[in-house]
Amino acid sequence: MNEEKVTQGIVFRHTGSHYMVKCDGCKGLIDCVVRGKLRLKASTTTNPIAVGDRVEVALQNEKEGIITAIAPRKNYIIRKATNLSREAHVIAANVDCAYLITTIAYPTNRLEFIDRFLVTCEAYKVPARLIVNKIDLYNEEEMEALQHFKKIYSPCYEIMEISAKTGLNVHLLREDLRGKLCLFSGSSGVGKSSLINALDPSLELRVGDISSYHLKGMHTTTFYEAFELSTGGYVIDTPGIKGFGLVDVEKEEIYHFFPEIFKHADDCKFKPCSHTHEPQCAVIDAVERGAIAPERYDSYLKLLEDDDSKYRK
Repeated sequence: MNEEKVTQGIVFRHTGSHYMVKCDGCKGLIDCVVRGKLRLKASTTTNPIAVGDRVEVALQNEKEGIITAIAPRKNYIIRKATNLSREAHVIAANVDCAYLITTIAYPTNRLEFIDRFLVTCEAYKVPARLIVNKIDLYNEEEMEALQHFKKIYSPCYEIMEISAKTGLNVHLLREDLRGKLCLFSGSSGVGKSSLINALDPSLELRVGDISSYHLKGMHTTTFYEAFELSTGGYVIDTPGIKGFGLVDVEKEEIYHFFPEIFKHADDCKFKPCSHTHEPQCAVIDAVERGAIAPERYDSYLKLLEDDDSKYRK
C-alpha cells in the first residue's frame, strides 16, 4: 500500500497505547495508534478512545493505521477510575444494551454494586438487563435467594436466568444479541467469558476458576475487548470490576436513575423533595407499602451519603 487510505471502523480492543480496529473493507483487525491531537482532547478520562467507538483510520499498510478522528457517541458506560491522575474511565461506547452478569452464589454479588452499575446505565442512556448465571449450581436456599433477587429488580429490569455450563437459556440470549453491540460486565468469577464461549464456542476464550478464598473469582479477562459472534452481533467482554464509582451525577439527580423511585417522586406533597425525611413523601410511602423494594431504597440512601470516589465491593 503506497498511499494513505482513509476508512472507518469500530474499536475492538484497547491494549495500552494501541487499538485494534475492525475497519470497513479490511481483513482482520488493524493495529492502530492515536494521532497526538486526539490524545490531548480527553484529559479528564484515562482513555481517549473506548471499545465500541466508531473511528476514522488512516491506513499505513494492510495491518497498521492511525486513528485520526472519533465519531460522536450515542452513549457510553463510564466509572470513576482508580488512577487518581484522571477523573474517569470509559468502559465502552455506542452500546445497544449492557448486560450485568451476576451470581447469587459462587461468588455472591452485593446489591450496592449492582445498583451503581444500573444507575450509571440510566444516567448515560444505556439500556440495561440482568443475567443471573450458574443456575445449575444453586441449592434450595440459593434458589429462594434468587426469587428474592427477582422480586427486587424485575419491576424495572429484565432478568435472564442462565447456565453457561449446561446451556440453559443460552439460545435466548444468543437471539437477543443478534445484530447488536452489547456489553458484558460484572465482578470477577461470575462467568462472563464462559458465557461468551457458550454463545460461540469457536471463540475459545480463556476462563478461570473460583478461588477457594471467600469464593471470589479470579481475573481471566485483561483488556476490554469486543468479539464478533458467528450467529450475529458483537459482545464486549470486560475485566472483572471491583469498584464502580458514579461520574457526573449530582446527588439531587440520583432519584431520577432509580425508575421505581422516579415513578412515584412526582406525587410528593412538597417539592423539591429529597425522599429521605420529608412529610407526605410519596417515595417513602411507596417503600412502606412495598411498591418499592427496601433494598433499592437503601441503595439510594447510601448513594446520597457516599462522597467517596469509588465503591469497593
